[in-house]
Amino acid sequence: MTEPAIVDLRVYTIRLRKMAEFIDVFDRLAMPVQLRYLGRPLGMFTSAVGPLNQIVHLWGFPDMGEFERRHAARDKDSDWPAYLKASEHLITAQENRLIRRIELPSLAGLTT
Repeated sequence: MTEPAIVDLRVYTIRLRKMAEFIDVFDRLAMPVQLRYLGRPLGMFTSAVGPLNQIVHLWGFPDMGEFERRHAARDKDSDWPAYLKASEHLITAQENRLIRRIELPSLAGLTT
């Protein structure tokens, strides 16, 4: 798989002591839909230092058009509203960023 050109970086702040419930709801209701349209995430993380009670997920896309197309399709899926309804009382804030990959000559040819 090639490196994504655009990464959708999402940070959700979850109500105090509700992270386990949110993760359960997200995994059961959001992930099946997300996987159908967005593919596998680049990573899923929870905060350990700094602002707490946050979950961070990253999704990669080849370009802005593909990002928009996949999200529009996901939003039309009949299963998506169940996740939105089940999670609305668990999320206190949401921040989404689109970040672009840059090429650095010093990293050319390196593998992780």
